[in-house]
Amino acid sequence: MFTIANGIILKGQDLTPKKENIVVDEGRIIEIVKESREGKIIDVDGAVVCPSFINGHMHIGDSIIKDEGYSLSLSEMVKPPNGVKHVALANASDDEIISAMEETMWDMVNSGTTHFIDYREGGIKGVKLLKKASSNIPIRPVILGRDDSFYGDDPDLKKVKIAIRKLLKIADGIAPSGFGEITDEVANLIVRECNSRGKISSIHVGESEDNQLESLDEFGKTEIGRGVVCNFNQLVHLTNPKADDLDSVSKSNQNVVVCPRANATLNVGITQLNKMLDLGIKPLIGTDNVMINSPSIFRELEFTLKLMSVYYKNYINPKELLKMATTNVCDNKINSVVKKSAIDVGANAEFIVVNSFSKNPYLNIINRCESKNILYTINKKVNV
Repeated sequence: MFTIANGIILKGQDLTPKKENIVVDEGRIIEIVKESREGKIIDVDGAVVCPSFINGHMHIGDSIIKDEGYSLSLSEMVKPPNGVKHVALANASDDEIISAMEETMWDMVNSGTTHFIDYREGGIKGVKLLKKASSNIPIRPVILGRDDSFYGDDPDLKKVKIAIRKLLKIADGIAPSGFGEITDEVANLIVRECNSRGKISSIHVGESEDNQLESLDEFGKTEIGRGVVCNFNQLVHLTNPKADDLDSVSKSNQNVVVCPRANATLNVGITQLNKMLDLGIKPLIGTDNVMINSPSIFRELEFTLKLMSVYYKNYINPKELLKMATTNVCDNKINSVVKKSAIDVGANAEFIVVNSFSKNPYLNIINRCESKNILYTINKKVNV
């Protein structure tokens, strides 16, 4: 048992700042009050106590090729099966992939991340590689698998169903790359099978303008529109919405993940984050491909804060931005799989304690902090 004392706690799902003490016993928060001081006392004297981060969207496998292919197009970089990423993964040994993933996970742990959602290439073998890589690291990977049988204009749906069911025995869900690689029949099958097992279905949509226009031309619907109709639990990117795309998403109660640094690096656009917030959408934020971005949520938050302000000429609420990396997931149906906690009595102890630099606790984290400013990371599994 220990007490984090005299900190400014960002409490609950709304990250309400309170100067209180947190008592932790056996990995759970048992009390949050000003006076309580039980067990070992860790006096943090005005430091900010924030829920640990969740990286809402990653491709950790391409850690093996950091910064390779810079300036290539989206398709050249990541479209299966011939993108730079997929060729590299096919040619790498298991040990090389595992070692690179372990290094990335430690980077995340050291920068305050305790959970991440990964689009896992390589079928069942790919899922097992990440499970092996993460087995001795204090981080929770949420692994969304995929299989080569999903792709093509006329896939064998019987083989697709078998592949999905095998994956769902060991993975947390299914995540095909996008509608440019799968049919709506495959998409519907993925969603149905995931829903029946309480697992996550996720897909990239509207990442590029070309993707959106091609989908409109061929199907009469945008990729975002198709994602809504198919009812994927989670839609990733939505960088280039058309017409009523975002209105439809806001009414669908689907989870959204934005990846502003990746969109900028791949030169595909700037997400309409201010509009999403105005519509009541509560996105997660992710760092996307490790081959093009560091997995630091600190860097993602600061970039997004300033990009939104200059592009839309309107300040984004820093508290709402910080929620994207912390508590938005707590109020979402995918959290039955993710299992991420806010700072509340009875919750898992999953928080970071960071140096205080300013009177605004949200900007303190977003605009001031780096990994070196983390005093403690408290994790249900391990205290780092």
